[in-house]
Amino acid sequence: MAKSSWLWIVPLFVVLFLGIANPVQADGIIIPPPCPPEGCPPVPCIPEFCPPVPPRPLSQLVIRYHRVSVTIENQLATTRVDQVFYNPNSWAVEGVYLFPLPAGAVVNEFKLWVDDQPVEGKILNADEARRIYEEMVRSLKDPGLLEYIGRGAVQARVFPIEPGGERRIALEYQQVLLTENDLMRYVYPLNTEKYSALPLEEVSIEVQIRDHRVIRSAYSPTHSIRSERFGENEVAIRYEEKNILPDRDFELMISLGEGEGLHLLSYRDPGDVQDSDGFFLMLLAPRIQAPETAIPKDVIFVLDRSGSMDGVKFQQAKQALEYVLSRLNPQDRFNLLSFSNQVEVFAPEMEGVEAIPQAQKWVAGLSAADGTNIHRALLDAVQFAQSQRPTYLIFLTDGLPTVGITDREQILDDFARQAPRGLRLFVFGVGYDVDTFLLDELASAHHGLSLYVRPEEDLNQAVAGFFEKISTPVLTDLTLIVEGTEVYDVYPQPLPDLFVGSQVVITGRYRQPGKVTVVLSGQISGETRTYRFPSLSLKEDSRFEAGGSEVGLPRLWAMRKIGYLLEQIRLNGADPETIAQIVRLSIRYGIITPYTSYLVTEPMPLGAEAQSKIAEDAYQQSLSMPTVVSGEEAFNRSMQEGAMKSAEAVPMSPSEGVRKGSAASIRISGNRTFVWKENEWVDTLFDPDRMKPVEIPFLSNAYFQLVQSDPQVAAALALGERVLVVVGGKAYRVVPMAEEGMPVPTLELPTPMPPKNTDIIPPPVFTPEVEKSSPGIELCPSIGLIPLSILVALTLHARKRK
Repeated sequence: MAKSSWLWIVPLFVVLFLGIANPVQADGIIIPPPCPPEGCPPVPCIPEFCPPVPPRPLSQLVIRYHRVSVTIENQLATTRVDQVFYNPNSWAVEGVYLFPLPAGAVVNEFKLWVDDQPVEGKILNADEARRIYEEMVRSLKDPGLLEYIGRGAVQARVFPIEPGGERRIALEYQQVLLTENDLMRYVYPLNTEKYSALPLEEVSIEVQIRDHRVIRSAYSPTHSIRSERFGENEVAIRYEEKNILPDRDFELMISLGEGEGLHLLSYRDPGDVQDSDGFFLMLLAPRIQAPETAIPKDVIFVLDRSGSMDGVKFQQAKQALEYVLSRLNPQDRFNLLSFSNQVEVFAPEMEGVEAIPQAQKWVAGLSAADGTNIHRALLDAVQFAQSQRPTYLIFLTDGLPTVGITDREQILDDFARQAPRGLRLFVFGVGYDVDTFLLDELASAHHGLSLYVRPEEDLNQAVAGFFEKISTPVLTDLTLIVEGTEVYDVYPQPLPDLFVGSQVVITGRYRQPGKVTVVLSGQISGETRTYRFPSLSLKEDSRFEAGGSEVGLPRLWAMRKIGYLLEQIRLNGADPETIAQIVRLSIRYGIITPYTSYLVTEPMPLGAEAQSKIAEDAYQQSLSMPTVVSGEEAFNRSMQEGAMKSAEAVPMSPSEGVRKGSAASIRISGNRTFVWKENEWVDTLFDPDRMKPVEIPFLSNAYFQLVQSDPQVAAALALGERVLVVVGGKAYRVVPMAEEGMPVPTLELPTPMPPKNTDIIPPPVFTPEVEKSSPGIELCPSIGLIPLSILVALTLHARKRK
């Protein structure tokens, strides 16, 4: 791939700091073919993107595209996958492929086609697949397959791909999705290309959901999705990316039913001696309401029409205002204000929807000129926000205060004195010249959000997309109590309002596991409503679970807390304790921050003393840094912090977001972060001042005992032949294979527990055995496992084209 194809990596560093961009992967591992008669070709690598480890070679096949189409109808999911493989080699490639099935899947039917011709296959249960994985790890001396321990699989023969040729592979399988407390999950296995040196050219996943029950919401904790609703029983979901590197499975959670929905997920590792408290995620998904029965609301739209807004930007702002008017519910009220030096008001009081035609004419007549009197505009607007209804003030500006009172603190204080408690203030900062401190503090103090639109972005789309989410409120002024345990560090703070068609995702920590009751209270038209959700469970031990989004909860929580702490520092000033928290969380969970940004170019420090020194140096440096409130730097930082503190999906691995220099020295495995340090992958839980590692020879009985102790440990050991991992407060270092007679330690590890629902039920049609590999074929000793695609080639043959 040409170097220019990687130019998207450079701006992605900013996205990496957000941690929001989510990668997509293909689902399989391919073992490259053996050497042709003239010998193995050199292992290729793009120099600036080579990982800081003995490089795994690029794949022998190239994926043109990877498209997934899913239909979920009344808990029966049909998954169809379509891919095209290209063989760039001078010899033909053929093989036996293995497709790792989703953890816990109960497969009803599986079909596979190669170039539209049906191919026979055999379904393997989890135990059969485990034996294959471990045998391949031993024979190839490459631990990459360990990550799939606990999964079933499907074997099938794939015919040769000629040199320079393409082969289309399509498959289809059906599975029954289980529901628990009206929450249905769908998982597509995408996490199998973690070591690929090149990104996939195109990946897309489309999901059509139909159910006889009401579909309250569809949420992905792993990827950023777009959704479109077709009534209360049908929703379409889409995820797509180009030039993407791998990271995790695609997971979708679908909330069903008529009642008020609250779903509770949790994760806890009692063996973590540094922090055994648990992590939770609550998904609040309101029932669907018709606009006629929705809670009446008041909307006040304040538009900056100063001279700097003139042109395309102002036309887009007017279109956005007209969109808001068109989306009001029958019982809603509204008013419009525009400001430059002075403030113009559409009506002397709040108007009903019957006044929308007159308002549209008023908007059409607006023009941009003069200065920016933000103080006067805010005070005039707040006079209309005095009812018991939920009131949403949408404030749009592209500049700093230039007319009237311009002091930031006075503007904030004057507005705070007059704004009623129930007001929600949402600010749109357009372009780089806005005062980010002013806008962020206005939104934070009044239960809203600050949203920023770059100069080249479509303002109309940004406002329309936002208003679509808040158009129908269900419950406002939320309070949350968990009876049965202590919860803390709950984010977001404060809790946002609950709206139809979207969900509120709440993350936090808990002390004691067990049964709890969640009590949710809020306001509906000035009245307090309370909902109790009894007999919910917070897990005691998640170490032996095969997978699922719960393993990502610690990183999602850490992302939100870091975003919150960064905003507090920016708005209120730095202090040593807060910076120390950010540094510890950043290193523990592999989340890059302004205080730890060097971690992508230098080795990551380990141990409490090293982290304390980083925090102290960062604090001293912050004291001498000037405060920047506007401009592109301030704009980007505010956007990044806002995205972090409201993140709904697990952040990407830093090594997947930045493939330059030694940035690839950081790897995320489950809820663990590993750093490449002194020729081995080191768990950031390891403290060299307090722990003495136990050495485990690679591929020894003790090594596989460690593999079988915990699926997450197995995934960590899949990083490579040299790994230092912390289990139950003890450090274990994988060292080169033992020489004959070398003592092998006996390990005292937690008793392994098989994950639930991992057996695959095969249909009778998949009985034919797949043809086995020809004997006597040897793989190149320098070539290891290369994750590539939807299918896993366990054995590949190569034939020199004659």
